[in-house]
This record gives sequence, structure tokens and C-alpha cells, in this order.
Amino acid sequence: MTVSVQVSPAIDAEHIAHQREWSIRTFGPGTRTEGVLNHIAKELDEIRAAPLDLSEWAGVILLALDGAHRTGATPQAIIDAVKSEQARNEARQWPDWQTAPTDRAIEHVRRESR
Repeated sequence: MTVSVQVSPAIDAEHIAHQREWSIRTFGPGTRTEGVLNHIAKELDEIRAAPLDLSEWAGVILLALDGAHRTGATPQAIIDAVKSEQARNEARQWPDWQTAPTDRAIEHVRRESR
């Protein structure tokens, strides 16, 4: 049996809603936080083994969307949260990447509280 999937040119609220419906149908309802995190950990191991394999990176993105919708957030709330987090990151101060080890996270500069 061949399954035909219509692909939208964008990851939008409709796409996230479709992914949510498929995930609940396939993996069941509820938060499933530990299961999602376990699956992300496995995907990260696969990325370490094949860091240029785009499909492995896409798997992490899909799992992150799965975890996000399982918080009870609407598709638009997930989109808004992603955009908000990007804006927050862009507003932060970051150290010079050229001085950072390539095998460690580069974290934003944290301001000391007085």
C-alpha cells in the first residue's frame, strides 16, 4: 500500500497540528516526557555517528515539536515560543566564538545580579 503525503512548503501551524495528530495516533496521548527525551538521546548518538546526515537533525526537530505539543501548547503557541526564543538569543551578548572550544557549548554572557 502506498501512502500519499501532501507536503507544504513551510513548517506552519497546520504542519505542527498534522504532526501532533500523527504522533498521538502513533505513540499515544500524554506528556511522555521521558520517552521523548530517551528518543532524543538516541537521535543525538546517531548525529554523533553521522554529523552531516540532515535526516538525523530533522529527527531531533520533530521530537522537539512532539515534546512541545505534549505540554498542551497549541501549534501557534509553539511557533510563537520558537520565535520568542530566537529573539531572546539575538538580544543576548555572546562571547567571541573564535575563542571558544569547538567541543563545548557557547553560552551567552550572564550578567551578575547585585
